[in-house]
Amino acid sequence: MAISISAVVVLGILVFIFVRKSGLNAAHAIVCSLFGFFMASTSAAPNINRFVTGVADMIGQIRF
Repeated sequence: MAISISAVVVLGILVFIFVRKSGLNAAHAIVCSLFGFFMASTSAAPNINRFVTGVADMIGQIRF
C-alpha cells in the first residue's frame, strides 16, 4: 500500500503545528512562506526540487 502526500501539505501541517505549539508566531510563518515563494522563482529552484525528490524517493524505497 503506497501513500502519496504532497510535500506542500506536509510542510503546511508542520507550520500549523509549530505556530500552535512551539512558539513560532504568525509573522515568522508568513516570512517563511514568502521566502519559499520567492525561492521558487530563482535559479536554485530546480536543484532544490531534485534534492527533495531524491530524498522522497529514498524514503519511499524503505521497506518496513
